[in-house]
Amino acid sequence: MTVETTDGGATPRALAREALAVARERTLGLADCVEDGELTAQHSPLMSPLVWDMAHIANQEEQWLLRAAGGLAALRPEVDSLYDAFEHPRATRPALPLLPPGEARGYLAEVRGRALDVLEGARLAGAGRLLDHGFAFGMIAQHEQQHAETMLITHQLRRGPAALTAPPPPPAPLDAASLPSEVLVPAGPFTMGTDDDPWALDNERPAHRRELPAFLIDTLPVSNAAYQRFIEDGGYHRERWWHPAGWQQVRRHGWRAPLFWRDDGAGGWWRRRFGVREPVPADEPVLHVSWYEADAYARWAGRRLPSEAEWEKAARFDPATGRSRRFPWGDTPPSAHHANLGQRHLGPAPVGSYPAGASALGVRQLLGDVWEWTADAFGPYPGFTAFPYREYSEVFFGPAYKVLRGGGFGVGTVVARATFRNWDHPVRRQIFSGFRTARSLPPERA
Repeated sequence: MTVETTDGGATPRALAREALAVARERTLGLADCVEDGELTAQHSPLMSPLVWDMAHIANQEEQWLLRAAGGLAALRPEVDSLYDAFEHPRATRPALPLLPPGEARGYLAEVRGRALDVLEGARLAGAGRLLDHGFAFGMIAQHEQQHAETMLITHQLRRGPAALTAPPPPPAPLDAASLPSEVLVPAGPFTMGTDDDPWALDNERPAHRRELPAFLIDTLPVSNAAYQRFIEDGGYHRERWWHPAGWQQVRRHGWRAPLFWRDDGAGGWWRRRFGVREPVPADEPVLHVSWYEADAYARWAGRRLPSEAEWEKAARFDPATGRSRRFPWGDTPPSAHHANLGQRHLGPAPVGSYPAGASALGVRQLLGDVWEWTADAFGPYPGFTAFPYREYSEVFFGPAYKVLRGGGFGVGTVVARATFRNWDHPVRRQIFSGFRTARSLPPERA
């Protein structure tokens, strides 16, 4: 008999129930804090109305948990096309006959009630890959958490008074000033990707061996203070640092600083964060920068962005054992001591925070706080197989998308693992993106 156990001895059924509940709490919290008119408005052509995200979450859950996993008849087949993200670009969604807020909430509740019934009666071992270890339920919990982060981005873009209450920030780390600026990652092989995590998505698979030369990577994400030095040195005025397509964006759109930053005219910077105007904190990781800006900063600093493989080796490789960990700190799921996740602080923690979350090599804040741009385009691992549908990953492979790793402060813990891969267009700035830099060793030290 197969025993249903995974993290901490909890069964996949219990883990799925908890993950679904946490994701739903976030969805409703981001919807219930504003009036219905705010839910149906489009706050930016880059994003959907919040009410679209709500019903899309319900529709995906219906399709995968009720129909595919549960074998139930379609509940609302007539709305499938309305909430197909490929059929309708974000800018056009307000013109669709979307479910109004009350009906969207009812749809969410009805689907969830039936999905929990399916979960209680499902065989989660020996019933096929979709149900094995509760994969379908974990996939949907991750999908909802990803849309909760999308809804959080929409909140950042909306105008008007603050709707979200920011909890107190975490305390500044006591040892940040004494940390080395960079960490040596030794040459040699490591295991990238995973075959073992039952809820890992298709683009994280299969596990495979990668051989890398030694390199150095920033101990901490690049801070606002460090990025401000790039601005003050004319970083946005010197073409030499920029990828040609990035320089076009600078010229066309007048970029002069990260998105939401404003110069106060006296040498200081302010930012708008979820409806509140505040000074830019020097000790936080820089946020809302595009890949082009991250790449330009790295060139200016005489460094480069890490490759995706370098980022993952710095996060997962344990030189004492030679194995790759599930999380930077080990295999124990994230706690509040390890990382800033789950919208806990509504912003990044100061650089150097969470020493308990450091990797075996001593690199900090690899999970949580900010998504980190890497040098690479999004592509498949050797032996990749799309599952359970091509549209999750495969259709995005190619040079149009750059990979981000690590997860930001708005990422749910069900998504936060060191193998998780995110991707976006290199021009994107509204996302909760930052970066750290790396450099190759000179030949005599390699």
